[in-house]
Amino acid sequence: MADNTAECVVLLHGLNRSWRAMRPMAKAMREVGFSTVNVDYPSQSGTIEEIAPVAVGEGLSQCRRAGANRIHFVTHSLGGILLRYENKRSRIYDLGRVVMLGPPNQGSELIDKTRDWPGFEMLSGDAGAQLGTDIESMPSQLGPVKFELGVIAGTGTINVFASALLPNPDDGKVSVASTQIEGMDDFLIVGNSHRYITRSEVVIRNTESFLRHGHFLARDKAKVVKR
Repeated sequence: MADNTAECVVLLHGLNRSWRAMRPMAKAMREVGFSTVNVDYPSQSGTIEEIAPVAVGEGLSQCRRAGANRIHFVTHSLGGILLRYENKRSRIYDLGRVVMLGPPNQGSELIDKTRDWPGFEMLSGDAGAQLGTDIESMPSQLGPVKFELGVIAGTGTINVFASALLPNPDDGKVSVASTQIEGMDDFLIVGNSHRYITRSEVVIRNTESFLRHGHFLARDKAKVVKR
């Protein structure tokens, strides 16, 4: 639940994850004075068009009911695409700043290479199948962002096989190049894997900086920051 403060942070987890993945980030944001709504949504139960209004809408509704007049988002992976889709479908008038962690903003080459494999649909669902790099994919249809955005990309991996299917550098799910998007305001590379980028202390500190000031702490955009 959100507390009664003017600035609220909505957290959206990624594909095949739950609210628990964003719990360390939510706790850190509350400790520095933001109210938070850590949304849990069924990432495998529907298309992006079906999931986004529900997941994003839940976060917005809770923040607004608590009295927030500026609503920030911290998203992981698919969560960033849900927000981009929903904001394009129906502009979020009270949207503040956004930090995306490992987002497939240009799609993921891993989806391109594995979508025909047995078991893909069971693991990724309809939404996952929409995250390829082809012209028909959802990321390809959303265009440049028109809100304040900081993107954090990872270069670590816990799945060497999956990483081998991606252009280097990558985080085991998304290449660094594919996280970037026209219109973003800041960009940071860290040494984390896709799975654990949400709980890195470096990522948490830089997320707070962007939400507060509109830029990351590490101003050299080419620098790789270790955990």
